[in-house]
Amino acid sequence: MTTDDQALIERCRSGDLEAFEPLVEKYRERVWRLAYNYLRDREEAWDVTQEAFVRAWQALPSFRGQSAFYTWLYRIVMNVAADRARQRSARGRAFGTERVPEEDWERQMLDQGEAPDDQARRVEERQRIDRALEALPEHHRTIIMLSDLQGLAYKEIAEVLQIPIGTVMSRLHNARKRLKNVLGPMLALLLAVLVALAPAIAQAQKPVRFGARVLLATDGPPSTSVKPNPEGADERLERFLPRLKQLFRYSHYTSVDRHRAEVPVGATQKWTVPGDRTLELTPERVEDSTVYMRARLMRGGVAEVTTNIQAARGNPAVIGGPRWENGVLIIIVWANANP
Repeated sequence: MTTDDQALIERCRSGDLEAFEPLVEKYRERVWRLAYNYLRDREEAWDVTQEAFVRAWQALPSFRGQSAFYTWLYRIVMNVAADRARQRSARGRAFGTERVPEEDWERQMLDQGEAPDDQARRVEERQRIDRALEALPEHHRTIIMLSDLQGLAYKEIAEVLQIPIGTVMSRLHNARKRLKNVLGPMLALLLAVLVALAPAIAQAQKPVRFGARVLLATDGPPSTSVKPNPEGADERLERFLPRLKQLFRYSHYTSVDRHRAEVPVGATQKWTVPGDRTLELTPERVEDSTVYMRARLMRGGVAEVTTNIQAARGNPAVIGGPRWENGVLIIIVWANANP
């Protein structure tokens, strides 16, 4: 355990919550990546990351420093992720009833510069790798994640899983052999593709500028109580109306709220929106000119809409929300990856 970690942990044990924040900042990328690789779901990975750090804080009095802090933390992450995986089949997500299906936006947000054949081949390769990993027994899949994706040494993996080093080496050898049988020549591409599939939040200091426009979509004129924002002609909205009408089939769209912000990647921006709701936007990573974001629409502590979106200059993301007044809320998110 590093001297810095040890000093921070001692402060935490004395009740200094501020000392825990540097530990979270230091390890959150590794924790999130591990949770994502285990569950293959960004939303679930965020939830596991938060819960794992809460559990770590609560369990710090029992940490004796016999292993590195991060291997002790990884054990907690693995336990939380395993619990979440077991609960998956019995738990439904709270999505807004008017939400645009993510698969529709996958089609809308494809890289226009990539040939269709290349897109299809890339998707097929990713699906094949995912199936290969899912076909592995859990203990083999875990070994691959900790070794090849997290970069842990044999000794560290042994500490995380609480098994002998010899068992680690044996499981890793067998897991790689099984993957090779399934993937063949693709095995050399495995790590590169998996890293692309498991977006990190390593760009935590990179600033991203983004904004949101909240619309009310109705079948007729909006209620008289609805106050447009901005008032009068709205040229930007007019240019976007054909796309909105194609997606949502409503006849009237009224801008009721506008927001903008600039925050580092990984930070969450919250705004109050109509209907006593809170919009939460978190830029998770940036690739070229595209910002990948996590979006949540909260009301009274309940997530009405939870989804992942992609936004770029000239290509905003659109989220269908819950009912409000005599229509439904629609949120348009634009982003500038290089402000």
